[in-house]
Amino acid sequence: MRWLRAFGEVVRSGLTIEETRLEPLLALRTAAGVAIVIGLALWLVSPAYAASAALGAYSAGGATFQRTWRPRKVIALGAGAGLALSTFVGYLVAGRLVTFLPLLAVWAFAAGMAWALGSTAGIVAATTVGSMLVTITLPTSVGRALEHAGVIALGGVAQAVLILLFPIRRWGAHRDALADALAAVADHARRLRHDPTAPFEPEPLMTARDAAAVTPSQARTRPPVLHGPRGLAERVLPVIAALADPDVGAPAEGPGRDRARELLDAAAGVLDAAARTVRRGTPAEVPAGTAEVLHVDEEHEVLEGPARQAAERLVELLGEVVEIAGSGGARDKAPTPHGPASAQYMVRPTMFRLLPVVVRAVRPELRRDSPVFRHAVRLAAVATLGYLIASRLPLDHGYWAPIASVMVLRPDFHRTYARAVARLAGTLAGVALATGVVRALGPDAHVFGALAVVSVALSYTLVRTGYAYSQCFTAAYVVFLLGMGGQAWGQTVPERVVLTLIGGALAMLAYVVFPAWETPRLPGRLADWLAANGHYAAAVLRSYAEPTREHRAEMRRALLANREARAAWQEAYDQARQEPVRPRGLTSREAEEAEEALKGFDRAAMVMESHVPQGDSRFAPEAERLAEALEADTAQAAVDVREHRNPDWGRVEEALHAWEGAAGDRSPVLRRGAELQKRALENLASAVSRTPLERDVGSAREEQRVRAAVAAEDDGSGPGHRSG
Repeated sequence: MRWLRAFGEVVRSGLTIEETRLEPLLALRTAAGVAIVIGLALWLVSPAYAASAALGAYSAGGATFQRTWRPRKVIALGAGAGLALSTFVGYLVAGRLVTFLPLLAVWAFAAGMAWALGSTAGIVAATTVGSMLVTITLPTSVGRALEHAGVIALGGVAQAVLILLFPIRRWGAHRDALADALAAVADHARRLRHDPTAPFEPEPLMTARDAAAVTPSQARTRPPVLHGPRGLAERVLPVIAALADPDVGAPAEGPGRDRARELLDAAAGVLDAAARTVRRGTPAEVPAGTAEVLHVDEEHEVLEGPARQAAERLVELLGEVVEIAGSGGARDKAPTPHGPASAQYMVRPTMFRLLPVVVRAVRPELRRDSPVFRHAVRLAAVATLGYLIASRLPLDHGYWAPIASVMVLRPDFHRTYARAVARLAGTLAGVALATGVVRALGPDAHVFGALAVVSVALSYTLVRTGYAYSQCFTAAYVVFLLGMGGQAWGQTVPERVVLTLIGGALAMLAYVVFPAWETPRLPGRLADWLAANGHYAAAVLRSYAEPTREHRAEMRRALLANREARAAWQEAYDQARQEPVRPRGLTSREAEEAEEALKGFDRAAMVMESHVPQGDSRFAPEAERLAEALEADTAQAAVDVREHRNPDWGRVEEALHAWEGAAGDRSPVLRRGAELQKRALENLASAVSRTPLERDVGSAREEQRVRAAVAAEDDGSGPGHRSG
């Protein structure tokens, strides 16, 4: 993608209104926290303290809107404490640039490394850098600095108390994650009715699993409905895939295919009903006639062999889902037993036991080629450079420039540039709106305080509709807040616009100077997915060879690792498609073909998993030999893909050839699944294998294809225009 087209995509993304469910009650509660601390500070102390309190309450409240599975009150308290600490420590060394700039650089670097823990940690850590830059200008002594830090922390406490007193949709995020997983499996069942080999994107199941990990205190209050449905969705998924597959399940045409479509439609309806139950906490009606469809007649059932086995297994699983949907999830009212934590739920460490987790997460990212490390370096550079530049400008609020840089920067190109555009657009609109209101009403601290609270409420309400629209009211909030402190609007408005422009430009320039492009990493991401996929397929085969509890546990671990590798590839591929960088190692067409091949390989393994024998079944020694060959070949192929060599499947071919001479096949699903995997590996080799001459020609053709697509889009002759 060329720079001009990439920037056009950035502008479009930054100004796009995202369709999402608004949460006005949450916004109202959080704005009430800001109003309480501002009102008390204005009444009891002074506008300067009110500004500090508002900063703490606003930032702590904003942290609670991030996607996190910890209790919101804990997030608010943690954010308030971090803001207070950064404020106080910053003031202690703020007297001279020679002491403050190193502290700012170290703090900003640490905030950037917090992205290793997830986006919520990274965003909250970035707000502490902003707090350090703003509030060090307010106190006049160490005692006053300590007071301001306490007032900021009080803003976080106020938000936490309101969350405790007025809970809104407790466990709402967890319910949504689980309901989305069930709905995703339901949608997959519907797609399988029309496309029997449709791939499944496992992200909703991964999110639901992440949400299922709880702390000991959360485990004691978690609703019963959040305990079991995720496991049912995990077990239903391979069964519906096996039933729909024309190679190992229902026949491609005829009464068997019609019967499979009936079962898939019934499965989708039942899973959707369970999703509604989980999301709302109330019983949901199962579609009429489902009971008749979910009845396998011993005499008149048209499905046979593996397809019938899959149908019987699906009916059994859907019976449990029907029970959940019809009871509102209250079938297990017994409290969670107080036994060993690991035996009852997936453990999430408490806030006081996070240090080892932080160390384990950050240590692998401390390398030059890590996107998180590069983001931390950029964050430290723009914070210090922005502050240094702004301190030399004849402006009173120079800290706005580095704050804009810090809040705009993200670890990837597209989000950084999109947020820079959105922040500038939102700031222009917000300060224009606030300027008109200020000119109409005149200076009044209490009126400005009230307007700041209204702006906060609107900012929180629109926080998930797009950064530009939320930032519009955030900018207005800042103008009202400074007006409350006695700053003239004629000074603050132009300064904020100019400094926001400087900060955004610094953030964009920093990414160009020290980028973290995903395009060159695509072969490595593909290799990681291939290796994880091979390990998962080998684990499934070993469960056929020796169906023991240990092999089933290993199969589960391999499946989770495979999903993580697939998600990492998908994220990298999506980012690479938005980067203004020429393809290196993999063209976009090769990447698409390789992705389709690995999805087919993954799907074959999932279908085989649905028919894994029970512990009392006979062993299949042929599966063990194929598992060893498959794991060895995929591991070597992963190395070959990284080093741009052609993969080879010699061991797999030998194992399958030896299998042909074995006496009888104990499992037709196993044999057919192995053949599907071999075909998928051949497709992968075709996608990534090239001679040196083909590599040069392919790169040139890819560049020509991209240029032609851009030209067609510019002159209106692209596919989208021709269809109109």
